[in-house]
Amino acid sequence: MSGQGNKGTAVVTGASSGIGAVYADRLAGQGYDLVLVARRADRLEELAGKLRQTYSRKVSVISADLSNDDDVRRVEQAIASDDSVTLLVNNAGLGGQSVVATADADAAERMIKVNVIALTRLTRAVLPGFLARNRGAVVNIASVLAYETSFGGIYSGTKAYVVNFTEALHREVEGTEVKVQVVLPGATRTDFWELAGSDIDQLPKEIVMSADHMVDAALVGLARGEAVTVPALAEPAKLDIFLGARQAFYGSLHADKPAARYAA
Repeated sequence: MSGQGNKGTAVVTGASSGIGAVYADRLAGQGYDLVLVARRADRLEELAGKLRQTYSRKVSVISADLSNDDDVRRVEQAIASDDSVTLLVNNAGLGGQSVVATADADAAERMIKVNVIALTRLTRAVLPGFLARNRGAVVNIASVLAYETSFGGIYSGTKAYVVNFTEALHREVEGTEVKVQVVLPGATRTDFWELAGSDIDQLPKEIVMSADHMVDAALVGLARGEAVTVPALAEPAKLDIFLGARQAFYGSLHADKPAARYAA
């Protein structure tokens, strides 16, 4: 049983396995009650039972497919009306390396609905309450592939959205006690890869992180108030340089007439 008291309720999507299940375990250990969201009700119930027994916390489950509009709205309503919610971890995600020309259009739509639309709607569901109570945190799980397009433009595009959305949200809540964090994992050993049709064992072992290590690092970043957490990044100055260069580049994109190189 945790000795840290009740920190409110943490909502974790994609909680039935992998990164989401580790978040659920760690947060229960930190003193949170839990709402676990995923498609697989049997695995959710199994995990919930273990967490209740181990940590003596209240754990409820919502079986929902976040690519389904009705299910997303059902989760929205449940968490928006629960004043005990103090943390949302938008972890659910779909992957795949299909190029656009050969991608299954319905699969691409499902990916966008889970990775982008559901994440946005669930964030919007809890944010007004967080701001009204001046307490709470939103954690959005993106990917280092937000900065790399060679592994499939649809997936990397969804994760680039998550990064931009979360960075903007961080500025939006500035001056309040609400925290916002985007986490950019690299290759992480979970069943996500198999579900996406990929074999993680084809990657060099030295670049593959365990889900436990990834989540533990992300939680340290959250406690430190980081807006952007990259668990594998050894030199944080590199992130500062990248973000600074991006801002400087943006500043060069405005003028009252086209650049001379575009003259007829």
